[in-house]
Amino acid sequence: MYDYIKGIITNIKNNSIVIENNGIGYLVYVSNPYSFEMEVESKVYIYQQIKEDDNCLYGFKTEEEKNLFLKLISVKGLGCKMALPILAVGSTTGIMDAIERENILYLKKFPKIGEKLARQIVLDLKGKLEFIGTGLTDEKVEIEEELKEVLLGLGYKEKEIKPILSKVDTNLTIEEQVKDALKLLLR
Repeated sequence: MYDYIKGIITNIKNNSIVIENNGIGYLVYVSNPYSFEMEVESKVYIYQQIKEDDNCLYGFKTEEEKNLFLKLISVKGLGCKMALPILAVGSTTGIMDAIERENILYLKKFPKIGEKLARQIVLDLKGKLEFIGTGLTDEKVEIEEELKEVLLGLGYKEKEIKPILSKVDTNLTIEEQVKDALKLLLR
């Protein structure tokens, strides 16, 4: 099993990169290929999936991203090709926070993730993730942004929502946050 490959990025495709190391070009599927630079030496953390009819490499910019990917693919019904787009759309801290807070709405926004699979992700991973990354202020902003989107979807105006966002406890599940926010808006 590979841990990482260090080499020159020689090609960028819509869902993969080619990293050349010692004259061999490795095709590596990544969540965001355009975050890599052409002709620049990069260190890509690797997960190798071997199946009877396939042998694929999946790559990540950080070890944290790789570790989250490994946790995600351990969920029943969630394979590599479904986990990679989750990392493309969401931040590692946002995804981990959503799992810990049982935020099904957040998880359902990812491609091919429905209610049942979102609940399975929470069931399998809640309490098993280590928080890594950017810090509480970024998480709080992301949580408030999500609450704001839900309230906008319910028909409230941004000028009504802004004053109450800081009053809602961000440690609650999104459903509880919405209930608290609605109580504050109806006052």
